[in-house]
Amino acid sequence: MNQRRFINQYQPQTLVSATVLCYIHAVFLLLSGSLLGLVFAVALGYGGYGIANEKKWGYTLAVAGAALFVGFVLLVEGSDVLTFPLIINFMFDVALVALLLHPQSRDYQKIWFS
Repeated sequence: MNQRRFINQYQPQTLVSATVLCYIHAVFLLLSGSLLGLVFAVALGYGGYGIANEKKWGYTLAVAGAALFVGFVLLVEGSDVLTFPLIINFMFDVALVALLLHPQSRDYQKIWFS
């Protein structure tokens, strides 16, 4: 039986947390209303869905989307990203990248993702 899921609780905690953060981040990017936000939202949303269904393309899309978003924020905001309101958002962006690139997440996707 090939069932689709939005969250796979049988994956390591790092991947489950990354999947949830991908979805949350995608929703907030959709609410931003910008075209670039829509692109990142689609990448993170589909990436999270791919991770939940153990697809390599989903993992790759989520890592690329999250890393590019961190780079974009650093490029646009510069050192202002370390000021109070922005640093909280930036911490979640970096946490998403860290969860996706954690050795436990990488090892699991290398073994089990198709």
